[in-house]
Amino acid sequence: MDDTDQITVYSDYVCPFCYLGRESLRQYQADRDEPLEIDWRPFDLRSHKRGPDGEIDHSVDDGKDDEYFEQAKQNVRRLQEQYDVAMNLDIATDIDSLPAQVASIHVKRHYDYETWLDFDEAIFDALWQEGADIGDRDLLVDLAESAGVDGQEVADALSDETLHAEVREQFTDAREAGVTGVPTFVYEGYAARGAVPPAQLRRLVEGV
Repeated sequence: MDDTDQITVYSDYVCPFCYLGRESLRQYQADRDEPLEIDWRPFDLRSHKRGPDGEIDHSVDDGKDDEYFEQAKQNVRRLQEQYDVAMNLDIATDIDSLPAQVASIHVKRHYDYETWLDFDEAIFDALWQEGADIGDRDLLVDLAESAGVDGQEVADALSDETLHAEVREQFTDAREAGVTGVPTFVYEGYAARGAVPPAQLRRLVEGV
């Protein structure tokens, strides 16, 4: 039986703080003697602005104005420097991550942890390092194949309405669990929200 320690991470690929938070987690993991795997749970930042074809409707008022996004960009740049991370983008307001989350859930369910992690990191890097549209089906198939996943499986998963419904249920589960923003790290009933530094993740997991 696999008894590897796990930390639950709620995140959305289009959240820059999720990308930075994962780098903080990677730095903490690198300092541990024992492995700490990620139990990823999807979270949806686009539900209220997503049109029927996956387009992002910016006319929907979500209370986030230009001042909000400028402050977010400044915080992203500060954390980039703090965690020594280069990013091609600061904010990705026009990208819909739902297809990427559906594909990632499929890989998480049907492949081993390392394969899922390779695919997951490739999605993050495609957006934040290359500025690619991770809502694009062909891109996701290519990323999957590069991670050792059957591309046709991912293409089929992206057309599976049952899987889409299950992912939307997971979005609801996250909110019912009290997750209101991402990234949120959860370990044995305790949580830390935001792209917190490695030392805070250590306290969350180890209590020190």
